[in-house]
Amino acid sequence: MMHSMTGYANATGQFGSHQISVELRAVNHRYLDLQFRMNDDLRYLENQLRELISSQVTRGKLECRIQIQPVALQGQEELVLNQHRVEQLLSFNNQLRKKQKNIGKLTVADILHFPGVIVVPPLDKDVIAEGVLTLLKQVLQEFDQVRAREGVKLQQHLLNRLTDMEDIVAAVQQLFPHLLQQHMDKAEARLREAVAQIDEDRLKQEFVLFMQKADVDEELNRLQTHLAEVRRLVTEHKGSVGKRLDFLMQELNREANTLGSKAIATECTQASVGLKVLIEQMREQVQNIE
Repeated sequence: MMHSMTGYANATGQFGSHQISVELRAVNHRYLDLQFRMNDDLRYLENQLRELISSQVTRGKLECRIQIQPVALQGQEELVLNQHRVEQLLSFNNQLRKKQKNIGKLTVADILHFPGVIVVPPLDKDVIAEGVLTLLKQVLQEFDQVRAREGVKLQQHLLNRLTDMEDIVAAVQQLFPHLLQQHMDKAEARLREAVAQIDEDRLKQEFVLFMQKADVDEELNRLQTHLAEVRRLVTEHKGSVGKRLDFLMQELNREANTLGSKAIATECTQASVGLKVLIEQMREQVQNIE
């Protein structure tokens, strides 16, 4: 199934005395670029988290944000103050006020906001690690579903344009023999008008050279082959296909340009332009595919 590179998912849960929140967001990127936003006391988990994410995601610029907050447990709703720290702050405040008359008294808010005044339950590393990994697995599952849903939209977008391109190529293949003969008849008429007497063998040689330059059968066949491979990747291939599709867009564009350069009628020029417009539309969407 095709996946988009963009996506977002999050999950929150309480583990022990702390609430953990895990958030994962991704945007387009040529390779896998994984960044973590979390407290330093969680850095010991980074390798595990990186392995878990990279086992399910192959491309994209991902940001994993992890937040941990203490919560009041049942039977411990009252805040616990570090009384010794409070007394220290009041003592320092009194000493400074004696030296600097313009210093005011500490307010309750000032004291409560000072680090270490409110006693925070210690982190249980095992409980926190289990919580983070559990939530990340949930987030990755939702993240995969989000990207898969977006992938379905991208798939339909590509298939619609593939059908349009296949129709253009088929129409040119059907019409080209007539266009070629028509162009040859006009060229022959102009030559015969310009030269009253012309050697028939010489004329045939010129037409052979002309046909070699004007023949786009090879380009049309390659276009068909590339389109068939794009359709196979979009509908059947499992795993990461973005880079291969991007390469095929380049090949399709090259053949469309060659078709335009060999154009012997406005129909061929219009077909080349139409193909390049559709290819560019597809290329924009391919940049979103993992």
